[in-house]
Amino acid sequence: MDLLLFFIMFILGLIGSFFSGLLGIGGAIINFPLLLYVPEMAGLSPFSAHQVSAISMFQVFFASLAGVVAFRRRTKAGNTNNAVINSKLVLYMGSSILIGSLIGAFISGLLDERMIHLVYGVLAVIAIVLMLVPSKGRLDTDEPLTFNKMIASSTALIVGIVSGIVGAGGAFVLIPVMLTILKIPVRTTIASSLAIVFISATGGVIGKLIAGDIPVEPIIYTVVGSLIGASIGSRVSSMINVRLLRYGLLVLIAITAFKVWSSIF
Repeated sequence: MDLLLFFIMFILGLIGSFFSGLLGIGGAIINFPLLLYVPEMAGLSPFSAHQVSAISMFQVFFASLAGVVAFRRRTKAGNTNNAVINSKLVLYMGSSILIGSLIGAFISGLLDERMIHLVYGVLAVIAIVLMLVPSKGRLDTDEPLTFNKMIASSTALIVGIVSGIVGAGGAFVLIPVMLTILKIPVRTTIASSLAIVFISATGGVIGKLIAGDIPVEPIIYTVVGSLIGASIGSRVSSMINVRLLRYGLLVLIAITAFKVWSSIF
């Protein structure tokens, strides 16, 4: 085992998933730049954009799987604050995002490094905008959930394609869309988006396996760190006000986006 590789990838997985669990956003928006730049700065061989995308997708898959398992445990214990996964919403958005992430993951193998950087750069700008604009969903009620199925499906398909290219789950885009456009209640959004992102990551992982260029050893080390980091982040998020950290993360994403766009032009 390369101890330096293990240490760097474990720490990156830990940090990325910690902020993911802390702030409730898609981990890939943090993990992509960390995986792209930090290993080379630490003296390791740099990963290509294709490899970074694959590592990030596997990390999102296992982190979201851990989140779904944790949610089910809290549900059995009666500790979800009435949050509920809406099966119809998951069916429409989950099936669309699965198809999209499969397509996106396959497409990523056909794109050059510049194009993958471009897609991440666009996603980073979208993430900054969505994190700056507060998304307020309606409160949960006992009334049956209604939503525009066409908008839900088409939006999820687009998010899936783009997320599959860079190795994301798409939660940081899906959640604001569900809250502001589809008008899904807050708790239902939180619970259902977790299941939808897991489906998205499943499609992305399958697509990456088909496309190839999978760095197995770094993925294993990163996943181990991410499982620990996500758990810690989730616990910390319930104890502190994360507003300042959220804005700090905005600065980090903005700096990374500037670096990525600079490398493109």
